[in-house]
Amino acid sequence: MRHPLTDPPHQGEGGALAPDSRIIAGVIALAAIALLIGGAFAGLALEGAHDPSGAIAAFDGYLLRVARFTLWQALLSTLLSVAPALLVARALSRHPGFPGRRLILQLFTVPLALPAIVAALGVLALYGHAGYLAGVLGTFGSGEWPGIYGLSGILIAHVFFNLPLATRLFLEALSTVPADQWRLASQLGMGAWPALRLIEWPALRTALPGVAGLVFMLCITSFTIVLTLGGGPAATTLEVAIYQALRFDFDPARAVVLTLLQIGLTFVIVALLTRLGAKTVGDANLPVAPRRYLATGKAETVLNAGLIALALLFVAGPMAATVLAGLDADLGRLAGEEAVRRATLTSAALSFLSAMLSVTLSLSLIAARRALALRRRAGSAMSLLEHATDTGAGFVLVVPPIVIGAGWFLALRGFTDVFAVAPVMVVAVNAVMAMPFAIRAARPAYDAASERHERLCLALGISGWNRLRLVDWPSLRRPLATGFAFAMALSLGDLGVIALFGSDSVQTLPYLLLARMGSYRTADAAGLALLLGLVCLMLVVVADWLGREAKA
Repeated sequence: MRHPLTDPPHQGEGGALAPDSRIIAGVIALAAIALLIGGAFAGLALEGAHDPSGAIAAFDGYLLRVARFTLWQALLSTLLSVAPALLVARALSRHPGFPGRRLILQLFTVPLALPAIVAALGVLALYGHAGYLAGVLGTFGSGEWPGIYGLSGILIAHVFFNLPLATRLFLEALSTVPADQWRLASQLGMGAWPALRLIEWPALRTALPGVAGLVFMLCITSFTIVLTLGGGPAATTLEVAIYQALRFDFDPARAVVLTLLQIGLTFVIVALLTRLGAKTVGDANLPVAPRRYLATGKAETVLNAGLIALALLFVAGPMAATVLAGLDADLGRLAGEEAVRRATLTSAALSFLSAMLSVTLSLSLIAARRALALRRRAGSAMSLLEHATDTGAGFVLVVPPIVIGAGWFLALRGFTDVFAVAPVMVVAVNAVMAMPFAIRAARPAYDAASERHERLCLALGISGWNRLRLVDWPSLRRPLATGFAFAMALSLGDLGVIALFGSDSVQTLPYLLLARMGSYRTADAAGLALLLGLVCLMLVVVADWLGREAKA
């Protein structure tokens, strides 16, 4: 006779495994992800088969030049982000009592919340031809400041985004150094250089490959930054070239070749990241445990304070420029424009639907993975389905949004008006792209709730909707809200898909902002950037607060 607290869960009569609605939901979620990505690949394959000669002809000097620039700017951006981050992280670690240290760390999370187009506008407002620092920068040159369009603008924007992220990741690595090592170093009277060489550098060296690989991946898949700051064919990456091939040149064959090359590069990078054990999703809640066992000399204190101050000014500068430029805009007139109100409502609706879909798909995969793990016998290997529910969402990291959009753009153009399906594509692609964040937020809470209640639910016959509503929801409410807020913020600020499918009838705030920048209405663009940045920042702050409450 079966005992509900000792027999394996989901065991039916005669040893057969009873069906589990969680597994069915997980299979449906995997099918939806496969359809989205597989449909994009099908569109690319059909287009390539339709015009093979055009695809072959696309392998020319332009393709090689774009691929070379894509790798070059990503390499430079990584070096300029990671090398200073090592120094800044060590400086912050050495001075836990530094004035405003907690505020600095909180400020370093803001770039993670800002849409790329808002940050690009902030960089232009500060360093551009008519920026706040144009007069100062012009005095160092031979005349009038020319601006930063091109490689220099791309590098500045990438460092603005990735220096704070790399600093926090390195700071987390330093916080893992055992306290006993610091106490021993203090007892031995160890100086700054021996402490760096024997204690701090081993921890930093372990984290360095993963952090550098993550930053490199973020830079090689950068679309919005290069689109807004690239400054012409000489500063074009593969993703921007895909967009230009479809929206301006309408050269599907070239778009296919560019897309396949982008997928290949991204796949190689993600594989290396996985091998290095790097985090492919940035974390805004990195634990930092202040420790101070070694005394710091005056010279080291001054040097570290200078490094922290420079990093703070570099990160805070574009943020302040965005706020000042936005406040200079005629916000009242912008709020009264029909186009702005329509774009705001469209952005809110699409981001809400995208976040709902992202959380639903993520919860389905989380629950299915847990159900399959409970069915698996101790010591046996994971089944293919369990492995898919465990890592399926991470596969989207290999395929950037612009690539999925390009594939569906080519697949749909022969059957319907591609611009009419813009809402569906924006919601679907952004939802799937936000799934790694949602899963990261909700999975620990679901596994913990399952550990407590799984056998009790089995004994009482509670499953499906009743289990979610009565048993799991109290534990999942805050983690799912965290994932929802992050997903909504990411979707709200995304430009990748809407750049391809957007039109005069379907415009989001990022799309409208880009259009105003393109028509040289910089004051309007600044006002829209301020609005968009504040909303996204508010959503991420809410997500951060919910995440902390859930852990408490």
